[in-house]
Amino acid sequence: MARYVREVMTAGVAAVRPDASLVEAAQLMRAQDIGDVLVARGDQLIGVLTDRDITLRAVADGADPLTVSVQSVCTRSPVCVGPDDELVTAVRLMRRHAVRRLPVVEGGRPLGMLSLGDVAARQDLRSALGDISRAAPQTWPEVPRQGGPADRSGPPQAL
Repeated sequence: MARYVREVMTAGVAAVRPDASLVEAAQLMRAQDIGDVLVARGDQLIGVLTDRDITLRAVADGADPLTVSVQSVCTRSPVCVGPDDELVTAVRLMRRHAVRRLPVVEGGRPLGMLSLGDVAARQDLRSALGDISRAAPQTWPEVPRQGGPADRSGPPQAL
C-alpha cells in the first residue's frame, strides 16, 4: 500500500497564466480530461482553478468566460502538499479544508496534483470511488454555439 504522496500523485502540471481567460483554461481541461489546472506565473504557483470555480464563480453569475481572467476566479494560495508528505497527512488536509485536490509542490515549484480519486484508486481497490477513479474517461460531444440547433432562447426551464 502506498504511503507517500509521490507514490500516488499525478506527475506533471497542467497550468495556465493568471491572465488567461476562463475559456482557455476550460479548453485545456477538456483537452487533458482533467477538472482543474494550476495557475502559475513561471514556476511560481498562484492558485488552482477548477471546473466548479468556472461554473459557480463566473458562468452562474452571467460573466463572459472569454473576458474573465483565471486569476479573478481561482482559489489563491491553495493548501499544498509535498511529494514526501505521508498520504495520511494529505487526506487529513483534504478533509479539513473540504477539497478534493491538492497541488504537489517542492520548494514552491509545482510538480503535480494529488486527487482524492488518486488516493482511492491506489488505497482501496474495492471502494466505489476507487473503481470510478480507475474507469476510462468518456469523450464529450461538441456543444453547438449559440444560435445553433441546441440554442433555446429564454431562461432555462425546469424539467
